[in-house]
Amino acid sequence: MTIEMPTRRNDSGLDIAPHKPWLAPLAGYSDLAFRLLCREFGADVVCSEMVSAKGLYYKSSGTELLLETTPEDAPMMLQLFGNDTDIMQRAMEPLVEAGYTWFDLNMGCSVRKVVKTGCGAAMLCDVPNAVEVARTMVRMAGEGRVGFKFRLGWEAGSEVYLDLAKRLQDVGAGWLSLHPRYAKQGFSGEARWSALRELVEAVDIPVVASGDLFHAEDAVRCVRETGVSAVMFARGALNNPAIFEEFTTLMQGGSFVRPDPVKTMHILRRHVELARKHCPDKTALFKMRSLVPRYIKLFPGARHMRNQLTECTTWETLDSLLETFFIRWNEEGAEFEPQRIAMP
Repeated sequence: MTIEMPTRRNDSGLDIAPHKPWLAPLAGYSDLAFRLLCREFGADVVCSEMVSAKGLYYKSSGTELLLETTPEDAPMMLQLFGNDTDIMQRAMEPLVEAGYTWFDLNMGCSVRKVVKTGCGAAMLCDVPNAVEVARTMVRMAGEGRVGFKFRLGWEAGSEVYLDLAKRLQDVGAGWLSLHPRYAKQGFSGEARWSALRELVEAVDIPVVASGDLFHAEDAVRCVRETGVSAVMFARGALNNPAIFEEFTTLMQGGSFVRPDPVKTMHILRRHVELARKHCPDKTALFKMRSLVPRYIKLFPGARHMRNQLTECTTWETLDSLLETFFIRWNEEGAEFEPQRIAMP
C-alpha cells in the first residue's frame, strides 16, 4: 500500500515531499561524483560537502573543488558554515552571481576543529547571532532559498531547536533540517525522533529529518511517526547508495532485496567511473579506498579486503582487488542470504 503523507511545498520553487529523499551534506564524501551516483538511484535533492564561508572569502586552496556542479546535479544545496555576517555576505555574493540557487547553513557539525571557531553546532550557543547570519543568507539568496541544519542544542538541558526554528522561519527560511541529538552527543545514543514531530507541529515550513536513517525502512518509519516533509540520508547512503531507490519503493507499497554482490559490484564500478571523471585522481582513489569497505561489509571476506585496500595505490590494483573479491564470493556465497524488505 502506498504511504500517503502531507506535502509542504516551498514557495520559491523547490518541491519538498516525503517520497522525494535527500542526500545529506557529508564532509569528505558528498562530492560531485557521489551526488551524481545517488541521483542515479533516486536522490531528489542533494547537498554538497560543507564549505567554509571564510575559505571562500579568502580563496583558500581546495575550496573551488567543493563548488563543482553540473546541470544533472540540480537541485543541489550548497552548504556553508560560518558565524560572521559580513564574511558570509561577501562569500555568497559571487556564488549568487555565478548562479548557485539553493543554500544551507551548517549549525549541527560537532567536530572540534569546526566548533572551536564558533561555527557549526557552536552556533546553538548564541542563537541571536545564528539568526543574524541566517538573515544575511536569506537576504543574499532570496526568501525560501536557504535552509538550516541544526541539532537540539549544545547539551542536554539546553534545548534551543524550537525557539531557533521559529526565528529562522520568521527571517525567511525555506526549510529546516533537524538531527535530533545534542551537539555533545556526536553520533552516540539514539536520535530523538519525537523532537522531529514537535518541530513539525511548531513551524509552517518543511522539516527534513536526519539521524539514524540507516536503512530505507527506518526512513519510512520516521515519516510515519513524525510527519516530516522529507528524509535526509547520511550514513545510510554511504553504506548503500541504492537506499534512495529502496526508500521510494517502500513508500510506493513495494518490496525490495538488499543489494547482492552483483548489484554491489555495479554500484562500485559506477562510483569509480564517476569519481575518475569528476575528481582529482589521487583524491578519488583515496575516497574509494574508504568507501569500498562500507559497500561490502555484509559479504564474506570484507575484513581481509579492507586490509588489502590500505596498500592500494592505483586504479588497476583496485579493479583487480574487486574482481578477486567477488570471484571469491561466488565460491563462498552460501554464507550470504539476501533479505527481502517490505513495510507492514
